[in-house]
Amino acid sequence: MPVPFPRRPVRSGLLGVFLVLGLAACAADTAPPGDDPRGQPEAATAQANPGAQANPGAQAGPVATAGRHMVVTANPLASAAGRDILRAGGSAVDAAIAAQMVLNLVEPQSSGIGGGGFLLVHGAGRTTAYDGREKAPLGATERLFLNADGQPLKFWDAVVGGISVGVPGVVRMLELAHRDHGRLPWAALFQPAIRLAEEGFIVSPRLAALVAQDKYLRTFGPARDYFHPGGQAIAEGQRLRNPALARTLRAIADGGADAFYTGPVARDLVAAVAGASRHPGSLTLADLAAYRAVRRDPVCAPYRAWTVCGMPPPSSGGVTVLQILKLLEGFPPADLTPATP
Repeated sequence: MPVPFPRRPVRSGLLGVFLVLGLAACAADTAPPGDDPRGQPEAATAQANPGAQANPGAQAGPVATAGRHMVVTANPLASAAGRDILRAGGSAVDAAIAAQMVLNLVEPQSSGIGGGGFLLVHGAGRTTAYDGREKAPLGATERLFLNADGQPLKFWDAVVGGISVGVPGVVRMLELAHRDHGRLPWAALFQPAIRLAEEGFIVSPRLAALVAQDKYLRTFGPARDYFHPGGQAIAEGQRLRNPALARTLRAIADGGADAFYTGPVARDLVAAVAGASRHPGSLTLADLAAYRAVRRDPVCAPYRAWTVCGMPPPSSGGVTVLQILKLLEGFPPADLTPATP
């Protein structure tokens, strides 16, 4: 997510972290009705534009302001976890890690340790990009998404199942960033998510709506048992516990990223992909053990009074935003006010 920084010198200290995370396509992916790949994207959350048709769970809310720091996520529990880490003396990277672990619990359809992500960190006058994008397993071939007749699978047939699961990168990426920028102990950053997973959290309107409309969750045993306990979809306002996730997070907190990429957690992950009821995948323990996150130089360009930096490839966002800004730079700012509907 490109962010403008003044061209004037910036005081030292860790100033900002921008984290973009996404689940690798897997059994829990939310699908629109039918098999049309042009369906609507996942419903938004938080504030809805006045007069606009709101997505499930979206509601109008007050504008937030802060004097010292701010943590913005798709769920207030995750934002609170990040804020508390900052108040405890943690860095922005520490806060991002804590918030991500809570999001894994409360927004499981959107982001989590089973997927990939990008991280952009600015501090002490330097911007660093961390690449934790998921990768294809070594067993992937050019026929991965073809049926027995050599024809492409239908969109959602390809998306939902083991073959679309990539080697996850988030945990390795966050560990690398914490090694560079962390202040609090790694294990401390997992405690908010572990506590909420054990004690339970209140299901948000957005999560309840997305689970209710997802026709694939019942296809996979663990997902069915968790999201449809007793045969009924989880409901808004219900308290939901996830002790299995708490055990996994505790293992990673105690053993670092190695506890996710090797050992019992890795074996369970490989077994789940290989045993998927739809299109079993080829993910192996060797794929997981070989994964490495990468530090990269950001893509940066001047825009008016600022230097704007964003994620480099394999992300397309940074380059695209910079291209748009350079096009806009030729127009007076007064001509760039939003049009009235």
